[in-house]
Amino acid sequence: MAYESDRPVFVISVAAELAGMHPQTLRQYDRLGLVQPSRAPGRARRYSQRDVDKLQQIQDLSQNGVSLEGIKRIMQLENQVDALQSRNEELMDEVERLNMRLQESSRVFAAGLSGDIVRITRGKRPPARKRSQAVVLYRPER
Repeated sequence: MAYESDRPVFVISVAAELAGMHPQTLRQYDRLGLVQPSRAPGRARRYSQRDVDKLQQIQDLSQNGVSLEGIKRIMQLENQVDALQSRNEELMDEVERLNMRLQESSRVFAAGLSGDIVRITRGKRPPARKRSQAVVLYRPER
């Protein structure tokens, strides 16, 4: 049975066992704001698989000598990087969409055979003219 990684399904004892920690350690991390589990009715903590993964990351960092304050700062920076990467993707999509819109809305004009200005489709040439007639292309400034 597959479950979503953000779905809060584990009680504190199961999450502690999965992370290889004591339940009291999970309570301390909750108080410090390192891992913030969901709350079920009656205020019982419910941990998701993502929370358990985060607990394991905290444990690895702690075992490598990083203080709890250091771990908290690392996690804040990782969250900030994730948010910035997400925002960058949104902005890149917006730039691409605006470039497409700009290309579609760009107008190209040429002088018609009688001297009037006619609109032509981007990438198309105006109708053939005699050599004595000059072709003047005009693209309005934005």
